[in-house]
Amino acid sequence: MIGAGLSGSAVAYSLAVRGWSVTVLDQAEGVGAGASGLPAGLAAPHVSPDDNVLSRITRAGVQATLQRAQTLLQSGTDWALTGVLEHNLEGKRRLPSDTGDQHSAPASAAQIAAAGLPPGTPALWHAQAGWVRPRKLVAAQLQTPGVQVRWGQRVQGIERRGDEWAVTDAQGQTLGQAPFVVVASAFDSLALLRPLPGFAVPLNPLRGQVSFGHMADLNQDQRQLLPPFPVNGHGSFISGVPTPEGTPGWFIGSTFERQCEQAPVREEDHVANQVRLATLLPALGLAMAGQFEPDRVQGWAGLRCTLPNRLPVVGPIDRLRLPGMCLSTGMGARGISLAVLCGELTAAGLNNEPPPLPAALTQHLAAERFVLA
Repeated sequence: MIGAGLSGSAVAYSLAVRGWSVTVLDQAEGVGAGASGLPAGLAAPHVSPDDNVLSRITRAGVQATLQRAQTLLQSGTDWALTGVLEHNLEGKRRLPSDTGDQHSAPASAAQIAAAGLPPGTPALWHAQAGWVRPRKLVAAQLQTPGVQVRWGQRVQGIERRGDEWAVTDAQGQTLGQAPFVVVASAFDSLALLRPLPGFAVPLNPLRGQVSFGHMADLNQDQRQLLPPFPVNGHGSFISGVPTPEGTPGWFIGSTFERQCEQAPVREEDHVANQVRLATLLPALGLAMAGQFEPDRVQGWAGLRCTLPNRLPVVGPIDRLRLPGMCLSTGMGARGISLAVLCGELTAAGLNNEPPPLPAALTQHLAAERFVLA
């Protein structure tokens, strides 16, 4: 397994619980060095009037993530099933007439009021949704018996040796060798796989920055405006969740910057997130304007990986030319909602099990959809 983030740890967990022995290689020195270091994020479904593929897979993905969190994490500290209110800005999100889904519905007047939005504000309520601290989930998945993690391993090459794949470092030294290799190193996957014959998955970088601060710095008036649950719709706002230092904090973001391969924290993105909060929750945004001063606000930035149609790539890359090689990446800003499901899809395929999704959905995620003729 190459990559120990949300995607890689999810695949490793799903294989290990099926009895596989998994060695995970990562160039970082510990958990959460990449996009999986996001301090807090949401597991929440995408909705669309036609109940498109993205909506259907995120619904299944959120359910898988919440089940995994319930199994491995501590509720209230590492994750929480809070429900999420979606402020339907510009009418972008509408429920289909009939999906059979009982977990998303128009928000009630009481829920809209609790979020501090004016009566009649268009909004949806996702009952089966909540916040997760990704680093906690990654760490828990990597601690599964059968998973060995080797940090500080920068993979530079992959080559076929007989019936196995070997991964090597910049000096050509072998870091690992096995019949199967799964690449789950986000946008770094592109440089690693591009030299291989037939590889044509159009991976793109997506930089995102989150702004956050400490609850202790908010005054009483600001605290009274805080919604009792996360709100999304133009980025997302979460409060009462531990910051990286462990004290309760608030979080707003993230920004979306395409075709950027670096992820520094930028002052202008704190400004963008302040505007984002003012759009999402106007009264709270006005009240918290001072919290975005440079001496108060903190930031985290990471590089996600996405594809043009916003659907991830999962499973064998090319069974003919690259037998035994799989990919699990391209989840964009929905890694929390999709990584566990994609891990299950990958493991089910390698273990010759029926996939956890209908075939009509699974084929939309298959990495082999990009195989060159």
